[in-house]
Amino acid sequence: MISEKDLSELEKIPLDERITRVENLLKDKESPRPFELGLLLALKMGQEIREKKPLGSESGDLVASWSGKHPESVVEEAIAFAKEFLLNPAKIAEKIKAGLKGDERSEAQGANDKGESLPLASDDAAATPSSGDTPQRPENPEAENG
Repeated sequence: MISEKDLSELEKIPLDERITRVENLLKDKESPRPFELGLLLALKMGQEIREKKPLGSESGDLVASWSGKHPESVVEEAIAFAKEFLLNPAKIAEKIKAGLKGDERSEAQGANDKGESLPLASDDAAATPSSGDTPQRPENPEAENG
């Protein structure tokens, strides 16, 4: 599991080393969570941007490698998380903090841990399309009729 402490440590180290650390955290996991894969993808995309490489030139291969290993839904969620990391990093940080605080309350109450420590798949992040399109508001049926 990648914790808030892991994320704060990642902020202090160079990008290449961040990527290596996250890869090492994930390499032995059979079923990484979409959040964790999304973090790795966002770091890889950030590296491409920093090195002025075409976006997807290396990160696209990473996503393609996930296709055989992980369910499509996990890959799609990971892409949505990566997008969220790049576009709204402060929002993700708040979700992590809220999730960790929620876990602390659950543990204090003696709740049963089911292995899901960070409830980060909010409706808006999970609904973000992976194609990069901006979600559209539903059409107003009354406007079409009138």
